This record gives sequence, structure tokens and C-alpha cells, in this order.
Amino acid sequence: MRGGMTAVLAVALVVGTAAQTRPDFSGRWTTDPDPAVAGAPARGGAGGSGGRVGGGAAAPRGGGRGGARGDMGTGWGSTITITQDAARLTVEYAFFSRGDLQPPLRFTYALDGSPMTNTVMMGRGMQTQTSRTAWDGNTLLITTTHSFTDPATGKLTPVEVKQALTLESPTSLVVQTTRAGVLDGPETTTRSVYRKLS
Repeated sequence: MRGGMTAVLAVALVVGTAAQTRPDFSGRWTTDPDPAVAGAPARGGAGGSGGRVGGGAAAPRGGGRGGARGDMGTGWGSTITITQDAARLTVEYAFFSRGDLQPPLRFTYALDGSPMTNTVMMGRGMQTQTSRTAWDGNTLLITTTHSFTDPATGKLTPVEVKQALTLESPTSLVVQTTRAGVLDGPETTTRSVYRKLS
């Protein structure tokens, strides 16, 4: 009996220690070039897109709104704000211009792995996506399912986007994004590096 209790306490201690040492991604982050470093290119490519893994062209400003060679980067903006507590992580960024009078986009993810649904007004109407998270060591994995309409059939098809968030340092956040291919297209992976502003 005493041995069983000791084992339970040991497991609880390991789980508790792991939870306490999870990285905190909170802060304001950008992929824009540091103005203090004259002429230095953005490590992840301007606009939150970053180059493809192993190199590739950088994308223009605009975060998830397009890029060179179809490189959509993280799908978030070039400047994002992350808030995190024990239960949730929230990513917020400005997508619309000031003249659009629209609030920033906000996506919330449950850190216990339970599904979270985020709904945003985009294009012709509301778009809904469902996300789950998982920890792989100190990397936070976010798997999001979007609905894609096949133009040939008009049917909705689920498409997965996987994001892996890792702190390279307290001021450097790497987001590796893998998108499943659609319409017989290939799977793509991009690597974006954000530097911390505050």
C-alpha cells in the first residue's frame, strides 16, 4: 500500500513539475525587420510569413494574407500579441485597416487539449475553425481544422493546419506551420521567426 502511494506521489510530482516548466509565449511579437539593425533582413521574412523550411522567398507584409510562391507563413499577422495562462493561449492581431472599423482577430486555444472553436468574419461571411493543442516537450502543437469548399463539387472538405510554437530564446519565437494540400496540391511547411517587442 505504502509503495503504491509513493508511486502515485512520484507521478503527480513529475506531472506538476512539467506543468510548471511549460514555456510562456506571452508578449507582443513581430517578424518585421528591427529598425535598430539597418539593412538587416527579417529572419522569418516580412509579414509573418517567413521563408520555406530550408530557404525560400520572403513574403510581403500582411501576415496570413498571402506571400511569395504561395507561402502563407503562420496565417497570423506580422505583429501578434499572445496572452497565456494555465488554461488558455490567445493570439490576437490586426488584420483589417483602421478604415474598416473592425476589431483585431482573436484566436483562443485550450492548453488541456480540449477542442476550441473560433469564429471570425472573413471574406463573404463567418468562418469557423476548430483547434486542439498538445505539448511535445517545450513545443506547443496547435492543430486546426478548417472547412474548404471544393469549387468543382461545392462540398465542404476539412483541411488541417498544424502550428508548432517554440521559444528559441526569451526574445525569439519560432512558429513552424504545416498545411495539408488541397485540390491535389502538395503539403507545405513554412518557418517563421518572431522577435519580442514587449
